[in-house]
Amino acid sequence: MNKIVRYGLIGAMAAWSAATTARPLTPEDLVQFNRLGGSSLTADGSLLVYAQSETDLEENARQGDLWLLDLGEPGSAPERWRPSADADESAPVFAADGQSIFYLSDAGGSSQVWRAPLSEGDAVQVTDVKADVAGFRVAPAGDRIAIWFDEAPECAETSCPDAEAADDAGSGRSYDEIFVRHWGSWNDGTQSRLVTFPMADGVISGDGAVVSRPFNGNVPSRPFGGGEEIAWHPSGASLFFALRESGPGEPLSTDLDIYRVAADGSGAPELLTGGNDALDSLPTPSPDGRYLAYVAMERPGYESDRKVLHLRDLITGETRALTRNWDRSVAGIAWSSDLQSLYLVAQDGLDTPVFRYALAAGAIERVSGAGSIGSVAPQPDGSLLVAMTSALAPSDLFRIEADGTVRQLTNVNGARLSEIDMPTRESFAFEGADGETVQGQIFRPAGLADDARAPVALFVHGGPQGSFSNSWSYRWNPAAMAARGYAVVTIDFHGSTGYGQAFTDSINNDWGGKPLHDLQLGLDAVLEAHPWMDGERVCALGASYGGYMMNWIAGNWPDRFDCLVNHAGLFDLRPFYYATEELWFPEWDFGGPYYEREDAYERWNPVNHVENWRTPMLVIHGERDFRIPYSQSLAAFTALQRQGIASRLLIFPDENHWVNSPRNSLQWHRAVYEWVARWTGPDATSVE
Repeated sequence: MNKIVRYGLIGAMAAWSAATTARPLTPEDLVQFNRLGGSSLTADGSLLVYAQSETDLEENARQGDLWLLDLGEPGSAPERWRPSADADESAPVFAADGQSIFYLSDAGGSSQVWRAPLSEGDAVQVTDVKADVAGFRVAPAGDRIAIWFDEAPECAETSCPDAEAADDAGSGRSYDEIFVRHWGSWNDGTQSRLVTFPMADGVISGDGAVVSRPFNGNVPSRPFGGGEEIAWHPSGASLFFALRESGPGEPLSTDLDIYRVAADGSGAPELLTGGNDALDSLPTPSPDGRYLAYVAMERPGYESDRKVLHLRDLITGETRALTRNWDRSVAGIAWSSDLQSLYLVAQDGLDTPVFRYALAAGAIERVSGAGSIGSVAPQPDGSLLVAMTSALAPSDLFRIEADGTVRQLTNVNGARLSEIDMPTRESFAFEGADGETVQGQIFRPAGLADDARAPVALFVHGGPQGSFSNSWSYRWNPAAMAARGYAVVTIDFHGSTGYGQAFTDSINNDWGGKPLHDLQLGLDAVLEAHPWMDGERVCALGASYGGYMMNWIAGNWPDRFDCLVNHAGLFDLRPFYYATEELWFPEWDFGGPYYEREDAYERWNPVNHVENWRTPMLVIHGERDFRIPYSQSLAAFTALQRQGIASRLLIFPDENHWVNSPRNSLQWHRAVYEWVARWTGPDATSVE
């Protein structure tokens, strides 16, 4: 048996005050937890505003409001700021003088930017374009605003009314080049455009300028790009944005480039990163306007390449790679107020902490402890405002003081969490494939008796270049499964992120090799080290690549598990290649297109092993999933049914690669828990 070589107990990130008669975490809790949104501090750090969304199960929707917290008054409680039952509000930002707040609201019938004074006074609508505003950035002096929204490329104005279809028009869509659909939506002929307006008295004036013109592309990038790809120069005279050119090559390209453009659109955008054909993003100018920090990948077409911190002198054009010798991938950048350091967010093993990069010495030190940082905002006093989460606690805002002291500022789910008895979390490491160290986590059910044995749920993450890290999830939540009485095991197999680029790269052309070996060795290791786990009652669960692994396990490790749960898993790599949208993903991982690399795809193709299948499987998919089309799950279900294997298919017609709506999320969790309990419970029947 493979021995565990290291493990340590890690409790919840925050010191929640659990009641003595606490109850287990439920799917209803997961769905109804409040969710933290964007936040902003006044320049003096005395006032905090943040967005928080709440779930209405009856309406099957989430409603966002803004909250204000006086940090200068010890013991003060946050208050809902300008509540509105009929409007959804988000993305708050203090004006430079700290006397008013800009935010997004649909109070006027569409999503627009609004502004309201902190004191008495009416809120005013800042923007009034003919589209839903997705986001905004206010210029440092408050005299201009940049907004982005979807619009038809041929619209010559700032924005245009929706075109009306002819009375005899059919419903068909026609295309002349690929990328006809992306992630969860069909290409509707619009692009996300970046527009700037001057502001007078806090509202826009004039016609505005489409500063992302004349490019054919989305600013920010679709489907997940946002304000992190757009930044004002401190002078307010220009701004930076990242863009990937659209066209027939877009499904093969990871080449985001950074541009600088005059704030009034008076000149053509200047390309700053044209020498790199891979990703360049996260433009972050220094407070004095001299430098631009950003991240860059080196290998075109590889979405999981390492992001290296770069620094460009905006006067001389000289560019330096600062973290090429640091084997971590930078996910966030922020300047210190004294310009001596850059704060970097990067995954490091199971955690995603903040690091400080000292510019003079080139030294990197870790600033935060266990848990995962989602955003970091340095303050003038040397402290950091961070959004932080862990596997046992949803996101809240914290302040990391200059001396390292951590102070929790918000407790958006405190009341509900005080009722819940969370499991304990333990990290571990073992000798995995090729003798290399592999890490994972164990979640032990709260209140499990010393002499009791718990059935086991093995969670397999997606990506495949991903991680089941020490962070909160509203979909695949180990704590929620542990609350049902299961020992939950996660393993960051070869290909996972946070352990160096070579470890991440090791899954390329090896989808069913080292990762499967790691899962086998890791499961054996934890079962041997923890007698309270019942190795005779074990189910495996996964989504995306994790779902692929369920199909691969079914044919290549068929006698180990009592059941499998396969969400949006790849079943047959040939039709997957020809139907997915981001072709750079399979072409990198398998070394080229299917018609040139058939042997590589077929070597790791689950469909080639269906004759070995015999494990009961729950198969789940969303019809709007264009990353992995739902026909992959239909095919897996057919393979199960035709062979007489116990199986169930759950299809969501209104979901994409994920399950997002509150009611669907409840249905998903109930179906998964019911399926696992059916095959691991006391009355479960074995499958020969």
